[in-house]
Amino acid sequence: MLLALSIRDVLPATPRARRVRVDLNGAAFTYTAGQAVKVGARGADARKPYSIAAAPEDARRDDCLELLVGVDADGSAGAHLTLAPGAPVEVEGPFGTFTFPDDPREQRFIFIAGGTGIAPLRAMLRHALGIPHQEIGLFYSARTPDEFAYEAELREFAAAGYIELRQTVTRADAAAGWVGARGRLDRAALAELVHDPATLCFICGPSTLVDEMPKRLGDLGVPPSRIRIEEWGPPATST
Repeated sequence: MLLALSIRDVLPATPRARRVRVDLNGAAFTYTAGQAVKVGARGADARKPYSIAAAPEDARRDDCLELLVGVDADGSAGAHLTLAPGAPVEVEGPFGTFTFPDDPREQRFIFIAGGTGIAPLRAMLRHALGIPHQEIGLFYSARTPDEFAYEAELREFAAAGYIELRQTVTRADAAAGWVGARGRLDRAALAELVHDPATLCFICGPSTLVDEMPKRLGDLGVPPSRIRIEEWGPPATST
């Protein structure tokens, strides 16, 4: 599906990313939590893929798609896309098989995100909150404390008891004032949330995270059939 739409608004997320909401203008757009779209300026030759950061229920309610768009030092997303309210865009999709199942057998879910890999996991997490009797855990790793996208929302969920949240900062030299965990996610940290091997796990982020986490989950008894992965974002040295 290819839709001609426009940007509703551009909101701050982190120093290196923006929350970009694209008006659906009443258009029917069906997708599964975790999927992505390709987006570019209307008439441009290039489009780039972005995971949809909102659950399908959010998109229907708000009549928009939300994306987490990486930007450079001057706030630009690149030549393919102008980040400004009202800017005309073309949206193609949805794409991708890294998705939350329609009818999961499990009732416990763990999401493991690195950097902007939080985008599809936020969509899945928000969707999973609507499943009766669910239990949700989130591990979120970022280079520096200011690079946690959606942090306020996630902490509100945790404070309300909707999710168990763990955060870690991987660049100790840039973590002044941070009182939380530091360093990469390890087996001990995972064990705090993996209470049962019958847990469905989703991992999205840089290659090191994607490579390491399935092994550590396996050490905790989670079988490969319950581990879904998607490599997304910058090289492994960034988180």
